[in-house]
Amino acid sequence: MTADIVLYNGKIHTLHPTQEAVTAVAIKDGKFIAVGSDSTVMPLAGESTKLVDLKKKTVVPGINDSHIHLIRGGLNYNLELRWDGVPSLADAMRMLKDQVDCTPSPQWVRVVGGWSEFQFAERRMPTLEEINAVAPETPVFILHLYDRALMNRAALRAVGYTRDTPAPPGGVIQKDANGEPTGLLIASPNAMILYATLAKGPKLSYDHQLNSTRHFMTELNRFGITSVIDAGGGFQNYPDDYQIINELHDKEQLTVRIAYNLFTQHPKQEYEDFDNWTKSVKVYQGDDMYRHNGAGEMLVFSAADFEDFLQPRPDLPENMEADLERVVRLLVEHRWPFRLHATYNESITRFLDVFERVNRDIPFNGLPWIFDHAETIDERNIDRVKALGGGIAIQSRMAYQGEYFTDRYGAAAALQTPPVKRMLENGVPVGGGSDATRVSSYNPWVSMYWLTAGKTVGGLQLYNEATRLSRETALELYTRGSAWFSNEQHKKGDIKTGMLADLAVLDRDYFTVNDEEVKQIEALLTIVAGKIVYAKEDFSNHSPASIPVLPDWSPVNRFGGYYADRSNRAAIHANAGSEAHVTAHIHCCSGSCDVHGHNHAAARHSNVPVNNYTSFWGALGCSCFAF
Repeated sequence: MTADIVLYNGKIHTLHPTQEAVTAVAIKDGKFIAVGSDSTVMPLAGESTKLVDLKKKTVVPGINDSHIHLIRGGLNYNLELRWDGVPSLADAMRMLKDQVDCTPSPQWVRVVGGWSEFQFAERRMPTLEEINAVAPETPVFILHLYDRALMNRAALRAVGYTRDTPAPPGGVIQKDANGEPTGLLIASPNAMILYATLAKGPKLSYDHQLNSTRHFMTELNRFGITSVIDAGGGFQNYPDDYQIINELHDKEQLTVRIAYNLFTQHPKQEYEDFDNWTKSVKVYQGDDMYRHNGAGEMLVFSAADFEDFLQPRPDLPENMEADLERVVRLLVEHRWPFRLHATYNESITRFLDVFERVNRDIPFNGLPWIFDHAETIDERNIDRVKALGGGIAIQSRMAYQGEYFTDRYGAAAALQTPPVKRMLENGVPVGGGSDATRVSSYNPWVSMYWLTAGKTVGGLQLYNEATRLSRETALELYTRGSAWFSNEQHKKGDIKTGMLADLAVLDRDYFTVNDEEVKQIEALLTIVAGKIVYAKEDFSNHSPASIPVLPDWSPVNRFGGYYADRSNRAAIHANAGSEAHVTAHIHCCSGSCDVHGHNHAAARHSNVPVNNYTSFWGALGCSCFAF
């Protein structure tokens, strides 16, 4: 048998125990056909085989995010200015000003998730005054963790919010002493005000959405992501909003494997949504690149336990059990896997009561089901999840909100948020994920930094030696662990003969670099189904053909996606066209800052959460859920 591609001379980390050091793999028809030493694998190379010298680089199985919102994120990626990883508010505001200057009317500038005030050296958000100063005429919408949104005066005019505009139930349009809207929108606790306002902005054309989704997948490939499970989302209607991803799949232009869950869109009509879908969608329909994965993460709106640790835990309504039971019975009857957003242990207890009641009448009997998030689940409920055959998908939300949680509940409680080691010890399947793009960033190495170093993006030490994971375990959650959540654990998640050929060649050794370098890891080469979908630097000669970013004023053209400093910025989108000019727009702000007169490096590495709850921002926390 002659291989299509052979990679050799590497340091290949497999999750499968082996007697020898693995340095090479051979791939044919999208699967690994040999894994071993150079001497055992190289004989499978023929005249037509592509040979790739790995140059001793570390290779890991393809990264799999078990909870992300790729489909929705792809439709909007080219519209959004990303503050993910930006080290200071000064940098962020400079980027905002630069993008404002090149964005044509009537388009908006949007910053939608992936950042926290604690990542900034200044340890604060921008003020409305600062935003209005840099953007007097161009609408600006900035979303923070689904608890609030900041809009400049131009954006208020664009959406028509005035002193007479009523806020929807559970939302607040803040007004000044004269009764005029200030530009601050608050989810209190319902995030509909944020969703609905963001949805008023101009959308990309169909062709530009195709382009945007392709660039978003390339951005995920940049970090070695080869598979995801899409958790649906608000304002993501099936099948209308799936046309883009369907077309890319039909054209064989997907560079990330996608398993998608269907998320109810109609409060009080959730049963009707799922009744229609179970009649028209076959479980797991599709193929290894794009397939259905069941229901959720929203099953019924009354079961959404809003996650905002600035506010007390919300109580779910009394009708929740009846609403949820009706839908879960329908799903179990049709053998549809399901997943459910569940932040707090108190909510999880009530959810499990419903599941156990359904199971007594209609046994789950191996049907995969999932809790998402589970930050405060206790050991008894972990045992109940195990008994019902469920799994728990965890996300790096605490990396962005750990300071808020610690302030409210204390450092001792934060040690077990979520209690991943207990889940694993109890034999519950656990998958790693991000919940990107509107809350956490999609960068999986930030998630692995959070799990292994035990710190937030702001540097707060959340976990200790007893609750941090080893790097090997964290990686396993993001590979083989996540594969369980799409019922694909037997064919992907490892570098092993017969499994799907997905892998990432890293720019540094994940297993030996210091903690701070973990969150800086990127892929030099990413392979999906045996095809090279991303390559740069030493492997740039293998890079797929680039495509332009559309529209040309897109923030992706100027800044790429996740922030990178001057030393590696130019290589962000090796597949997406030239960005030679981009470093001129970004202030790295290392060391002391000439503008603010403080030491940024010291601020970034501080473990002390600076949060003044009597200030403008601290006083306006509110509850919402992270969808």
